[in-house]
Amino acid sequence: MRNVLANQVDALPGWIVATSNDYPTHHRIARHRHRRSQLLYAAHGIMVVGTETGRWIVPPERAAWIPSGMAHDVHVLAAISTRSVYVEPEVNAALPQDCRVIGVSPLMRQLLLETRDLPLQAESGSRPDLIYSLIVQEIERAPVLPLDIPFPADPRLAKRCRTYLARPSPHVTIDDWCRDLAMSRRTFTRRFRSETGSSFAQWCRQAAIFAALPRLAAGEPITTLALDLGYESASAFTTMFKRLIGMPPSRYLAMSHGPARESA
Repeated sequence: MRNVLANQVDALPGWIVATSNDYPTHHRIARHRHRRSQLLYAAHGIMVVGTETGRWIVPPERAAWIPSGMAHDVHVLAAISTRSVYVEPEVNAALPQDCRVIGVSPLMRQLLLETRDLPLQAESGSRPDLIYSLIVQEIERAPVLPLDIPFPADPRLAKRCRTYLARPSPHVTIDDWCRDLAMSRRTFTRRFRSETGSSFAQWCRQAAIFAALPRLAAGEPITTLALDLGYESASAFTTMFKRLIGMPPSRYLAMSHGPARESA
């Protein structure tokens, strides 16, 4: 089905449901949850999926997996065309139980594009049923991509992370964080890594890239932005940006300001 609002999905019948939507740059979908798990695929465009535990960048031709019942919001950074597949938890117990960004194989991409005009309810053994079944199998085997900014479980540490993510600064040091949180450097370092799975320095570098996305889309020069975020040069920023996002800032800028186009 096309153009189904997020709060209408749970009312649709079927063990597996597929929808497609197009959203403009800067569109936001408020925090909500579904009874089914959701595969949210970006045919083109870029979005950020947020939950209480972190943020996930979803570049073009990648997908976010959001487990059933998990509250999440979506921020569109570059005009996007999406395909969503909603799967009841009983369909396959082996499907992931955590939010993640996954790689989309050429086979899964074609299957997802096919879902746009499939009927809501598919008879067992029919072509739509086989397409849905194969998508579920592809989800199960899809690689996990390191495109997340995890938040710690510790409420004070998580609050400090959200504050930094809203406005990263190269002048804020690990000692500043330790002082603000009344922790020793050793305790902070150990707790931060155990709760985020990342070193403090690596987390801050990724947070800076996340924060750069809307600023790039707003037209800020790459060199100015790179220096503002603490990179020695525009080329150093570009290298890290490409490593995380999968494309250079120049291509991201072109996508942000170019017209949306249909991919299927």
